[in-house]
Amino acid sequence: MALVVNIPWLNALLVSFRTEGDIGRGALSTHLAPTLEHYQNALGAAGYDFPRFFLNSTLIALGAVALVLVIAIPGTYAAVRLGFGGRLVMNASSGLRLLPAIFFAVPYFLLMSNLHLLDTVPSLVLANTFLNLPLGIILLSAGFRDVPIEVEEAAWVDGASTYRTLYSVVLPMLAPTLVAVAVLVFIFTWNDYLFALILSTSNATPVTLGAANFVTSTGIRWGDISAATVLSTLPPVLFAVFAQRYLVSGLSSGAVKG
Repeated sequence: MALVVNIPWLNALLVSFRTEGDIGRGALSTHLAPTLEHYQNALGAAGYDFPRFFLNSTLIALGAVALVLVIAIPGTYAAVRLGFGGRLVMNASSGLRLLPAIFFAVPYFLLMSNLHLLDTVPSLVLANTFLNLPLGIILLSAGFRDVPIEVEEAAWVDGASTYRTLYSVVLPMLAPTLVAVAVLVFIFTWNDYLFALILSTSNATPVTLGAANFVTSTGIRWGDISAATVLSTLPPVLFAVFAQRYLVSGLSSGAVKG
């Protein structure tokens, strides 16, 4: 299954090392003369601004991760532990997560246009924060419920405030869940194409949209597109690999009740 799912990526990897002549022979051609020309082109040798696209994607993804955690942590704790909103917040979060992203495209475009934030990194950070915040709330709610209430009561008895209990006692116990939220938000934000297409034109173009620049009036630069695709998949893959242990633990939070 892993091999089948990764066939498109493996094909892109193979094409990225082929010369233009070998690419024209077809995907089943066994002739291979490895070249790094396409990677050089993707990184700027052919006039593409791929490094800036890469930087934009990094800023957007990290910004969305930070904003989701800053909003979701106190909000979810208030709903789960302090009874603020309670089930209503959880149901609303689940409902928003089920709606397709295209549902919010037009109103969000009009909002960013009125705020003069079109084609800016902050507009895409806010868009991806809005899209991924329900996911963060859902995962964190399961994590908060797994923390024994007795631990927090002991902190309160010792004189700790609600904020001190949350940030000094509860959050260290939720490290796997926090990592899981960060990894998933990073990956979903990095892979976003819809809002990147709607909200950016040049200044805030991420790698998902920047690959379209390799389609020129003279043809499609398949080798350059493949090289850009391989390079753009490395950050989320490496991020997920290094955080895999925490990711599995965080996603399983709330699955088993003792």
